[in-house]
Amino acid sequence: MAKQGFLTAAAICALGLTIASGAIGQQRQIRTVSSISAADKASGAKAHPQLVKEYGGAYSGSQVAYVTAVARKIAVQSGLSNAQGDFTVTLLNSPVNNAFAIPGGYIYITRQLMALANDEAEMAGVLGHEIGHVAAQHGQRRQQAAQRNAIGGALLGLLTGAVIGDNALGGLLQKGIGTGSQLLTLRFSRTQEYEADDLGIRYLAKAGYDPQAMSSMLASLAAQTALDQGATGDARSVPEWASTHPDPGARVARASQRARETGARSSLRNRDAFLTAVDGVLYGDDPKQGVIDGNRFLHPELRLAFTAPTGFGMQNGSDAVSITGSGGQAQFSGASYSGNLQSYAENILRSLAKDSGGGTFGEISRTTVNGMPAGYLTVRAQSQSSQVDVTVFAYEFGPNTAYHFLLITPAGSGIGPFSSLVGSLNRLSAAEAAAIKPRRISVVTVKAGDTVDSLAARMAYKSLQRERFMTLNGLQSGDALRPGQKVKIVIS
Repeated sequence: MAKQGFLTAAAICALGLTIASGAIGQQRQIRTVSSISAADKASGAKAHPQLVKEYGGAYSGSQVAYVTAVARKIAVQSGLSNAQGDFTVTLLNSPVNNAFAIPGGYIYITRQLMALANDEAEMAGVLGHEIGHVAAQHGQRRQQAAQRNAIGGALLGLLTGAVIGDNALGGLLQKGIGTGSQLLTLRFSRTQEYEADDLGIRYLAKAGYDPQAMSSMLASLAAQTALDQGATGDARSVPEWASTHPDPGARVARASQRARETGARSSLRNRDAFLTAVDGVLYGDDPKQGVIDGNRFLHPELRLAFTAPTGFGMQNGSDAVSITGSGGQAQFSGASYSGNLQSYAENILRSLAKDSGGGTFGEISRTTVNGMPAGYLTVRAQSQSSQVDVTVFAYEFGPNTAYHFLLITPAGSGIGPFSSLVGSLNRLSAAEAAAIKPRRISVVTVKAGDTVDSLAARMAYKSLQRERFMTLNGLQSGDALRPGQKVKIVIS
C-alpha cells in the first residue's frame, strides 16, 4: 500500500520579492520569496518524514544520485538559496505521476514521473515548476483560502452513545478516504499554474537547458492523464498530477511560446545521460506494497486480494487502500488484534471519535466471508450537510491478524454499494502471490525493421500496449522510429 494523494505546503515567513525576466516578466510580474527562512526549514523538516512515508518511502535505486544532482541544479535558479546543499531531494517509491516541493528546500519526484520524462531537461522542467510554486507561495495561499472555509464533513455521533467528534472526517481523509488529505491537495488555480510554468521555464533557461522542455513535458503529462482517465483497465482514481495540476494539455502551446520569448538559444536536453539513469527503474506498483490489477487489489506479502465495485476508483496508500465512487467511500487497512472482533471494530470507531464517552456501539453482526470469521458495526453520524452511515466490516485473517473496511455511505444505506466489496476479500495462494512480478523500465536501441507496433508488443501489459509505448516515449501519431534511436519499454 503506497500512498498517492498527499501533498503539503507549510507556511512561509520570508518577505516577497518581485522578479522579472525578459518577456516572461513583462507578461506578468510574479512575487517570489528570496530565501529559505528558519521557519521554512522547521516546517519542511516536520512535514518531510510523513510525506516520504505516505508516498511509499524513498526509492533506493541507482537513480537517486542523478535525480538529486539535477534537482539541486534547477533549484538554485529560484533564488531561494545559492547553496545546492540547502535542498533535500527525494526520489519517491510511488507508482503515480507526481512531483512537488515544500518550503524549507524539500523537493520530491516519484519514480513514475521520472520514467515519463524523456530527457534530463524535461525532468528538470517539471521540478522547476514545482519549485516555482514554493517560490511564489502558492501552497500558502491555497491553504489560507481553504482554511477560511469550514472544512466540510465533521462527524457528530447520533447513535448508541458514541460521539464521533469534529475531527473525525478530517482524520478519515488523511488516512486515505477519498483522495487523501483533501485540504492539502487542493487544485492550483490556472493563474498559479501559469506562474509556476513561467518560473520553471525561467529556471530552465538560467540553468542552460532548452526551455522548450517544459512544453514537451506538459504534453507527455497530458497524454498520460488522458491514458489514465481512459480505458486503462485499472480501477484507479483521477491521476495525482491531474488532481493537483489542472489541464496540462491547455498549457503546452503557452509554455512553448514563453520559452521562445526567453530568447534562450540552448538546446541542451542530456537525453543519453537521462536514459542511462532511468534504465532499470521500477515502474508501476511495487509488489511489496500491493498492486492494482484491473478492479482488483492484490498484496502478495499479506497474501490477500479484494475487488472494487464497478464504477469505483482505487488508490493505494502506505497504510490503507481507498475505494471511492458516487455511492460512498471505503478504506481497507489493518490494526492490532487481540482475538475479539467486537473489540476490534469498536476500537476502530473510537479512534475516529473526539470523545467516545465510554459509550457502546451495540453487538457486532457476525458472518463468514470466504471461510474467514467476520463481523460489522454501523453507526449513524452527521456530516456538515447530511447524515451518513459509518460501518466497520472486520475480518479475522489469523489468530493475531485482522483487517477491515471502513465504509461511509448515505444514511440508511449501511453497507449499501459495498456489499460486493466486503464479500470479495480472499486469501492468495502461494502460487498466486509468487506470480505477481514487478515491472521495470528497459531502454532499448531501435534496430532496422523495428516499428512502433513491434516494440510496443514487448510492453509488459495485456492491453493498450501501443498507447502506453507512445505515451511513455512522448511519441505522436505518425511518428516513425529510426535505427539507433533509444526508446523505453516496460518489461516484467
